[in-house]
Amino acid sequence: MSEKSSSSGSDEDVEPESGQHVELGGVLSKWTNYIHGWQDRWVVLKNNTLSYYKSEDEREYGCRGSLCLSKAVITPHEFDECRFDISVNDSVWYLRAEDPEHRLQWIESIELHKAESGYGSETSLRRHGSMLSLTSAASALSATSTSSFKKGHRLREKLAEMETFRDILCRQVDTLQKYFDSCADVVSKDEFQRDREEDEEDFPTTARPDGEHNHNNNGSKEKLFPPASPKSTNGIDFKGEAITFKATTAGILSTLSHCIELMVKREDSWQKRVDKELEKRRRVEDAYKSAMNELKKKSHYGGPDYEEGPNSLINEDEFFDAVEAALDRQDKIEEQCQSEKVRIPRLTPVPPGDVYSTIGTHRFATKPHSHSSSLSSVELVSASDDIHRFSAKVEEMVQNHMTYSLQDMGGDANWQLVIEEGEMKVYRREVEENGIVLDPLKATHSVKGVTGHEVCHYFWDTAVRMDWETTIENFNVVETLSDNAVIVYQTHKRVWPASQRDVLYLSAIRKILATNENDPDTWLVCNFSVDHDNALPTNRCVRAKINVAMICQTLVSPPEGDKEISRDNILCKITYVANVNPGGWAPASVLRAVAKREYPKFLKRFTSYVQEKTAGKPILF
Repeated sequence: MSEKSSSSGSDEDVEPESGQHVELGGVLSKWTNYIHGWQDRWVVLKNNTLSYYKSEDEREYGCRGSLCLSKAVITPHEFDECRFDISVNDSVWYLRAEDPEHRLQWIESIELHKAESGYGSETSLRRHGSMLSLTSAASALSATSTSSFKKGHRLREKLAEMETFRDILCRQVDTLQKYFDSCADVVSKDEFQRDREEDEEDFPTTARPDGEHNHNNNGSKEKLFPPASPKSTNGIDFKGEAITFKATTAGILSTLSHCIELMVKREDSWQKRVDKELEKRRRVEDAYKSAMNELKKKSHYGGPDYEEGPNSLINEDEFFDAVEAALDRQDKIEEQCQSEKVRIPRLTPVPPGDVYSTIGTHRFATKPHSHSSSLSSVELVSASDDIHRFSAKVEEMVQNHMTYSLQDMGGDANWQLVIEEGEMKVYRREVEENGIVLDPLKATHSVKGVTGHEVCHYFWDTAVRMDWETTIENFNVVETLSDNAVIVYQTHKRVWPASQRDVLYLSAIRKILATNENDPDTWLVCNFSVDHDNALPTNRCVRAKINVAMICQTLVSPPEGDKEISRDNILCKITYVANVNPGGWAPASVLRAVAKREYPKFLKRFTSYVQEKTAGKPILF
């Protein structure tokens, strides 16, 4: 499918201080899973959150998912100019815009929301406050430190002593500070007194009869400052306080020595305990990282970076393992479906020896058809009966297949026999162009009890296609050219990590007219790729090109006596040729391994189906 992106956000300006941002909404292609691939989703960027809805009309039903952009990592894709990835921890969204300009618009808008989300921005500091209380930090540190000494009782006692000494020392410091302040006041007053006396000596005044007052020029008295001593100031004994201060500091130093001694004694045991805990933590972290890596690998293994493509992150061995696992799952599902049905034995071995001939002159269990009788539309077909705009191309394909497909490959060294199971042989010729495997494949098989007409009919008839074809997801007839030619479009089931394939081809059924009476009755179905306006290639699937033919010859063994010809007397020799250009970037070894595995299974499944459908029914020559 094509990836689209159209953004329709509000263009109104928002004040920076409001803490709100411009809302952006539009269609982006989001990777859903390896089955559905890219799907268009309505994506909304609002309030630092990226949400998506199935469509714009379904917004009222709620979003299908959202990401908080605070810790999101936005990664533009290295090769895809329209793609960008958004990851939050283990959650990853793969998104594609319509063009690089829209991708840039989305990335810039998301980065803007992320920058203003409240992590490390100035607005977050204003909003939440960035100042930490030193007291709270110290309290937290104290609590942590105390908890680590729960078993060190003596150390806790010493720390308690330290707290007591600290309180005493603080009180002593306060006392001494008061003493020093009082001393400073006394000194200031003494200096003032001394200066005043010096002034009086220079300018004598009247005598002071009581020796206690001075008379100023106004005749008033001032009481002289009495002599003061530090000891008398607030009753502080400086010497005693100094001795106490010295004893307190000595106690602190002694307690610190005890603490250091205790810590040194416990250092070895602590170190061993720490080393043990670190080792345990390292093992836990390694296990966690390993589990997370496995989880990420499982979570994102189906992401778009691992699917088939020129820049796929999956290597060839992992690609093969994934394809094989997917095919095994499909086989298991098919077996479960088939187990519910009663099926006839798949194949009856062909008796040794060439007991079959091309002569059909014996009596039949049902009335044989003559070439002149009126038959169904698929019974007798010649080039003149099948006229449409592709008639010339069909005739060319039929002639090429009849000329080259029936040739014996025994002497051709270019063909390699890759499978041999009973009467079935599968050959392959290795061909590559520009790194793409184009190996022609040819298979021969013999099936008893069915005619070439019956085999080709069921192979060509679209009405029964889904009854035996297990690799098709869906198909439809694009155009009916004639009663014996149709144009078919079909998509094949996704086998991850390979991209999904689709095919548009013309399918024609033709009876090959015998040139002499000894030639076997031969029918052919050819399928080859064409173009049509109603089924153009899309980005959802890789368009494969095919040129396939199934050529079926009916051999009849004469019954004994006058017995009627039954299905036991007929044998169909099948020649199946396939030239397929898968396109894409699937590894060559994987394509060859899948072809070697799937083509024999297809032949067995299809021929068994034809045997089942024709059992007990009249023979159709």
